[in-house]
Amino acid sequence: MSLVRHVGRITLGVFMVTAGTLHLTTQRQEFQAQVPAWFPLDADLTVLASGVAEIGLGAAFVALPARRRTVGALLAAFFVAIFPGNIAQYVEGTDAFGLDTDRARLIRLFFQPVLVLWALWAGGLWPRERDQAR
Repeated sequence: MSLVRHVGRITLGVFMVTAGTLHLTTQRQEFQAQVPAWFPLDADLTVLASGVAEIGLGAAFVALPARRRTVGALLAAFFVAIFPGNIAQYVEGTDAFGLDTDRARLIRLFFQPVLVLWALWAGGLWPRERDQAR
């Protein structure tokens, strides 16, 4: 794994652990505001569960470099799974985390694919990382 990918993996992992911790602590209400009204689970339960998932995925991405492809794929899938919530925040005009205009919420939508690609790239899945051992 290249040094740049290694740093990208660690950075994304730390970012996820931090975001997950914020789900469970000081930013819990902000995250609850982002859970769409149509989502079938309680907003607080959703925030807690997604926070635990983010901490677990982030920690695994940092601590298990041999499993980086699996964790990278799981992270990418996680980012895809939560994208409908981001769309709902835009469509419903929900204010959270300083996203208090339609323009700001729309711009945010373009960052979710970046996170998906980052997870795939840092995990060595895209473009496919060749095994160094031969």
